[in-house]
Amino acid sequence: MTDGREQDEAGAEADVEVDCVVVGAGPAGEVAAGRLADHGMETAVVEVERVGGDCSFWACIPSKALLRPGHARHAALRVPGAAQAVTGPLDADAVLAFRDEAVSGYDDSGQVPWLDGKGVRLVRGEGRLVGERVVEVRGSDGGTTRLTARHAVVLATGSAAAVPDVPGLRDAAPWTSRDVTSARRVPERLVVIGAGVVGLEMTQAFTRLGSSVTLLERGDALLPRLEPVAGRLLTEALTEDGVDVRFGADVRRVARDADGTVTVTLADGEVVADEVLVAAGRRPRTDALGLEVVGLEPGLAVPVDDTLRSERAPWLYAIGDVNGRVLLTHQGKYQGGVAADAIVARARGGEPPTTAWADHAAVPQVVVTDPEVAAVGLTAAQARDAGHEVRVLEHDMSTAGSYLHSPAGYRGGAVLVVDAARDVVLGATFVGQDVADLLHSATVAVVGEVPLSRLRHAVPSFPTMSEVWLRLLEEAGV
Repeated sequence: MTDGREQDEAGAEADVEVDCVVVGAGPAGEVAAGRLADHGMETAVVEVERVGGDCSFWACIPSKALLRPGHARHAALRVPGAAQAVTGPLDADAVLAFRDEAVSGYDDSGQVPWLDGKGVRLVRGEGRLVGERVVEVRGSDGGTTRLTARHAVVLATGSAAAVPDVPGLRDAAPWTSRDVTSARRVPERLVVIGAGVVGLEMTQAFTRLGSSVTLLERGDALLPRLEPVAGRLLTEALTEDGVDVRFGADVRRVARDADGTVTVTLADGEVVADEVLVAAGRRPRTDALGLEVVGLEPGLAVPVDDTLRSERAPWLYAIGDVNGRVLLTHQGKYQGGVAADAIVARARGGEPPTTAWADHAAVPQVVVTDPEVAAVGLTAAQARDAGHEVRVLEHDMSTAGSYLHSPAGYRGGAVLVVDAARDVVLGATFVGQDVADLLHSATVAVVGEVPLSRLRHAVPSFPTMSEVWLRLLEEAGV
């Protein structure tokens, strides 16, 4: 395997020319680089940290590893016979060790061979645009490599946690998403500022690991962009877990005291904790990318069209979180494939075979809490705002399958948003234990614009929770 550096006789690093340069080897960048290589494009990928990116080491994988043991324990407690076998709390040290195993001990050597097998050249270091189709990479040893792309440069550097300008917050050394997913200990008391996906998932993970957690949300509901049933049922569940959920929380100041404790001052009081997690959104990692070369402002998202090409330069593409369209790993991977196909088509004198239209109308997402929240497409409010005549079908998750999950009572709900004029599904939401695996069927229905009259012939298996589709279609009179 080569590291992308070529040297002249004097030992100085020489310029390297390839067909395409991908800056960032997270999931989106890996997909783009691999697909370009599959099409015969000589491709180099630049990575300053670890191949696999945040998703593999500080986001999706470690967060779910921290959540899964608590979910499994509670699932067992809901089933007679299994409940009697659960005799104690989670073993926090064992959970943290499981997390470390899930991220391969923060070692990316297991992911690098995939790039090598594709024939993709890996260049370690920080990449920066320095000219048209030119990326300069500074390695950890101070050496530089200049990569010139014959066809395209793809930016895939992801996003970082945003820290709001609250007085004292930065000086208090708060945890961000990276810190909480890589934590070496479970704090006795934790304050979480922000109730987005990161805040909600880590609130529940650390509550079930033994922390006393206070969740601070500025608004008046959890997950306000989703169907109301999601926020309502999740609020009930977190409260039952022992979380102190505070709505309308106005954080005025944060200070870390001499003894290491953190005091969060609110408009109506204080909260004292051992650590504070800031989960107040994300910002694109574009500060050091040299966007000035194409007239863009560093620190902001890179605007792109539906082929993921920059509006400022025909050779520049941006995929994943860095373009600000949809901050989800699977959508970044989807964009990587679309961008790669567009680059190859244009390099060969043709037109892109497809565009990333799913980013607008069919984005699936799962909040991996307990209950899970799985949603795709438009909510009823979004559909109405878009001008659709809407029918909303709602039902609880009462099926034979959900009874087997929790005989004493299954907390859950399902919503279908239907375009009344065309009788097709515009959006779907499922809330409940283990509902995430229902989501792809809804995604296919939304993407395929399957009429309800046809969906009735997609017969769900008995006794599974997918029978909720029958209940929803009955609500529709189909």
